[in-house]
Amino acid sequence: MGTLKDRLNDDLHAAMKSRDELTTSTLRMALSAVRTAEVAGDEARELSDDEVLAVLTKEAKKRREAATAFAGAGRADQAAKETAEGEVLDRYLPKQLTDAEIAEIVGQALAAGGFTGKAQMGPAMKAAQAAVAGRAEGGRVAAEVRRRLG
Repeated sequence: MGTLKDRLNDDLHAAMKSRDELTTSTLRMALSAVRTAEVAGDEARELSDDEVLAVLTKEAKKRREAATAFAGAGRADQAAKETAEGEVLDRYLPKQLTDAEIAEIVGQALAAGGFTGKAQMGPAMKAAQAAVAGRAEGGRVAAEVRRRLG
């Protein structure tokens, strides 16, 4: 099996052949974001699958936030478009954890690190984020860490 970037390219070509405009435009945007990340920094490099996944996660989050903003502004058509783009990106992301699963993983990470008070929020968040490994949004993880440490 190829890399995630190869899968994105293959799916883009398939979407172009089937004239699926939504998928085509969304995958073009995603691949553009990946290429931008590849050339960011001192020298161009190939991203690992985990790094490509991080870029896709960031793009999916942008779509969710934009959909919420458009819906709040009464632009339902644009909100629907952003939501649809987010759903296309979600096909490439790992299944998101439920709140109960986040609570369990964060509890284990905090117990393993011996974190007990709010003064240890930074290191506790780092441990919790590592344990969750991109399967949940940072805000949800941070809320659970705050709840446990507070």
